[in-house]
Amino acid sequence: MARGGGKARQGMNNWLYGVNPLREALRAGRRPEEVYLLKGKTLPEELHKLLKRYEIVPTQVPRSFFAAFPKGHQGVAGLFKTEKAERSLSIDDLLSLPDKEPPFYLLIDGVTDPHNLGAILRSAEFLGIKGVVMEKHRVAGGSIVTKTSAGASEHIVTVRVPNIKHAIEKMKRQGVTVIGAEADGTHLPWEVDLTGGVALVVGSEGRGIRETVRRKCDLIVRIPQLGMVSSLNVSVAAGILLYEVRRQRALAL
Repeated sequence: MARGGGKARQGMNNWLYGVNPLREALRAGRRPEEVYLLKGKTLPEELHKLLKRYEIVPTQVPRSFFAAFPKGHQGVAGLFKTEKAERSLSIDDLLSLPDKEPPFYLLIDGVTDPHNLGAILRSAEFLGIKGVVMEKHRVAGGSIVTKTSAGASEHIVTVRVPNIKHAIEKMKRQGVTVIGAEADGTHLPWEVDLTGGVALVVGSEGRGIRETVRRKCDLIVRIPQLGMVSSLNVSVAAGILLYEVRRQRALAL
């Protein structure tokens, strides 16, 4: 069983651990090479059925096997050949996807904390974002993102672009309003019409949206502070703003 533990130490990006991430990967059509299960543990029925569909029998392992995994592994992990392939290869592919409502995009400018990125993707998928755009090499990745997103990252359409500013320009040419989120924004979210085509831009945990990206936005909104804490975590702020888009669109029906 040392062999499996060695695999875990080769790099976590090809591993998915925890019940929800593994289940959502299987639901999305990804097939693991192997699945490891803590001895004596029983899998939830849905996950058991998904593994059976792929004719995968989990390998029973001792608790020491999971020593190399972060907390929250829940005694189950799947080894995949590669990370999830991005569902869209280009910004043009994303913009050409059909939709039953005005476009609703999320652009992420340099969120490097995988827990924050995972939480953002979870909210985005839950609230029906059409697609998420991120700049190559400027955002977090790996199994922690998948775990924190509770598997949502396996379903959401994701585009990684060389330059997020060029993606913004293409969106604007298609009539999409690009809205940045910053603490010093001049507009409140509910004062802005979010019922048309919208792309929300959120920035990194420290400095926020880069100035060059900010200048490309049509307007900047802020979430007003009512308490003593001076700022919100980027994933919390993103969730609030994404919900505001959904709220306005529901009222407009």
